[in-house]
Amino acid sequence: MRRVLTLSLLCALLAMAGARAAEPALPPDLPFVGQDAFYQLRLAAPGGDGNVVAGSGRMGYEVIDACDGWAVRQRLEMTLIDDDGQVTRTISDYATWEAKNGLAFRFHTVDTTDGEVDDRLDGEAHLDRPGGPGEVTYTAPKRETLKLPAGTMFPMWQTEAIIRAAQAGKKFITMPLFDGTGEDGASDSSVAIDGWDPPAANRDAAWAGHFPVLADLPSTRVHVAFFSRKPDTVLPDFQIGMRYFLNGVADGLAMDFGDFIMDGRLIRLAILPRRC
Repeated sequence: MRRVLTLSLLCALLAMAGARAAEPALPPDLPFVGQDAFYQLRLAAPGGDGNVVAGSGRMGYEVIDACDGWAVRQRLEMTLIDDDGQVTRTISDYATWEAKNGLAFRFHTVDTTDGEVDDRLDGEAHLDRPGGPGEVTYTAPKRETLKLPAGTMFPMWQTEAIIRAAQAGKKFITMPLFDGTGEDGASDSSVAIDGWDPPAANRDAAWAGHFPVLADLPSTRVHVAFFSRKPDTVLPDFQIGMRYFLNGVADGLAMDFGDFIMDGRLIRLAILPRRC
């Protein structure tokens, strides 16, 4: 899940400096599922020099198992209020298709503020082999082709790599990620992993009775920071945290946008059948 637990700068720098890059994943064989998840969002804290004093929102996240690929749609809606009382409504609509062999990716992103389109990105990317290198061709806002570095992963493969690393007892991994949300090609992602919890830890959670499909699964808490690949980059562009379950479902979101932090709580979940 992209651009959606707060990672301290110290953890991010340790991960970038001390962790070796994640090795290319094997073809997906984890029990990932199609899912239709809905999250309620609330302002957790202002951050940085921002002046956001109140905020709420919601996010829908749908993953369809389409046989040879994963079709994903994420719609993020937020209403923010600043210290002058100004209300801003933002919507980010993001749709992708990713081949299960990790070699092909198509993306479409539209961001709006108060009904006006701010950004639109369309295109497709290909890797020469699992883990890159490769290239991305943008078709909007302008036609442009960029190289993707060796080690690049697309989002579902990154999720798989994170879960595999947690299972193996690793604490940090790094890899270039391309997810179709920026115009500069791949970003560097740094992942801090907080253990691999047995199912009992989830059964004790207050919400376990609402999501029995998750109560019997192991899980891991992760903190992810995304960095520009420009040489002078020090601070992350975006940070996110969550609990990942073995089947790819996430809960306990914390999205750090720099100026403010939004928490996301899973309130509805449906497991979707394969659609060939």
